[in-house]
Amino acid sequence: MKVTEQGRMSKVLLFVSSVLLCCCRTTRAEIFTSIGQMTDLIYTEKELVQSLREYIKAEESKLAAVKSWANKLDALTRVSTADPEGYLAHPVNAYKLMKRLNTEWSELESLVLQNPADGFVSNMSVHRQYFPDEEDETGAAKALMRLQDTYQLDSEAFSKGKLPGVHSNAVLTVDDCFDMGKTAYNDADYYHAVLWLQQALKQLDDGEEAVVSKADILDYLSYSVYQMGDLPRAIELTRRLVAIDPSHQRAGGNLRYFEQLLMKQLREMNQDYQPPSEEPIQLGTYSRPKDHLPERESYEALCRGEGIQMTEARRSRLFCRYHDGKRNPRLLLKPVKEEDEWDSPHIVRYLDSLSDEEVEKIKELAKPRLARATVRDPKTGVLTTANYRVSKSAWLEGEEDPVIDRVNQRIEDITGLTVETAELLQVANYGVGGQYEPHFDFSRKDEPDAFKRLGTGNRLATYLNYMSDVEAGGATVFPDFGAVIWPRKGTSVFWYNLFRSGEGDYRTRHAACPVLVGSKWVSNKWIHERGQEFRRPCGLTEVD
Repeated sequence: MKVTEQGRMSKVLLFVSSVLLCCCRTTRAEIFTSIGQMTDLIYTEKELVQSLREYIKAEESKLAAVKSWANKLDALTRVSTADPEGYLAHPVNAYKLMKRLNTEWSELESLVLQNPADGFVSNMSVHRQYFPDEEDETGAAKALMRLQDTYQLDSEAFSKGKLPGVHSNAVLTVDDCFDMGKTAYNDADYYHAVLWLQQALKQLDDGEEAVVSKADILDYLSYSVYQMGDLPRAIELTRRLVAIDPSHQRAGGNLRYFEQLLMKQLREMNQDYQPPSEEPIQLGTYSRPKDHLPERESYEALCRGEGIQMTEARRSRLFCRYHDGKRNPRLLLKPVKEEDEWDSPHIVRYLDSLSDEEVEKIKELAKPRLARATVRDPKTGVLTTANYRVSKSAWLEGEEDPVIDRVNQRIEDITGLTVETAELLQVANYGVGGQYEPHFDFSRKDEPDAFKRLGTGNRLATYLNYMSDVEAGGATVFPDFGAVIWPRKGTSVFWYNLFRSGEGDYRTRHAACPVLVGSKWVSNKWIHERGQEFRRPCGLTEVD
């Protein structure tokens, strides 16, 4: 009976896995780039679990009926086979045998052929277009690695759900850590592969059960460590692999190659063999490879709240005030609260600039239209997606809803700049590890055609609305002068991207730090040069 139950459960799991795999192959990716859209998947999964339970209940009911038949016929055949002729000598038994084989066994066959899975499959088919695919899983894995780097979190902290200021039961199993390592390995990212494969090995050594074998973990880990240039440790790990599986296809050859290579290096450097460190591999054991971003270290330090250049002298030059937009009629009776965030370049924050009702309406309008956020190719001027910008965005016109029109008017009143030539209100929601690495909002001299199609000149200023609080991470940082601006729901920040001369202010290169915990919603208005000639007149020098 136990074997039957296990076999039935295996059948159910195999069936569900097959349907899930089929569904995932037919969907588009980039769900992971928006927490707002990912929340829908929570309710989808809940509905599918309910559908799965109904399927299991139907299977159990069917199996119970089949078992009842089997028990009845088992008792009957024990009697009939003991004395077949004597049994059939009774005319009723002879009749019932004919009836069973002609009718009742056919009914049993029909019962066995019934497929209770039809309703579940139908439900899955409805939802399959919204399922994440392999690209989403890979993107989410790389997002965890990005968070690991930015906030200097070791793999063990992640695997146990220990994030700064957050208590959670979200944990990563041995198999989860192994899959993380494989994702990095397949991308030739051996730095992160080592960190996650080592964590998988540690949890397995500590007694945690897993589907993946220790031999598989050691296979990937030893080669990744070799790629990081640590031959002694690669040899030690490969020896462990050979001890576990002496017939492993690659282990013996790799071990000989590693040993020969190490001996050659030691001879060339005239050094003696040093056994590998007994310290476990962890964050900081190996150096993270350099990438395309020159200010990577300072940018990530600011995201962690380190290296902020807010001195007492600078703080003394920051003030708060009531702002009426130079006696703008709409602000006279209710001026906005203005706070200085930075003195030079001048960055200000406006408090209570969006109500909760306005925030929810903007999110409601944007959510159905969210699409992967794009950046403008500096050479072609064409919008395209990029790995350094992980979010989804939507563009809203003032005519679509009175709330959008009201927000646009408020931006014009507060800044004193016309929004007639501004871009549409852009709404963005950041996904798993969502970020926008250091960038300029304005176009530089090497990309003169960036906004040519708009015909409204360069991006003069940026007005950024924070539409959610963020539990951890998600700051707006300016690496050039060490400023950090933390998200606060209902507030807005404003700065000029150009000097009065029209020259770009390169100090305004900024970034949206990865969201560590929470869902970050923002909306922004990029205000252009045209129409501002009398609202913000030119200065007398290049940097006025």
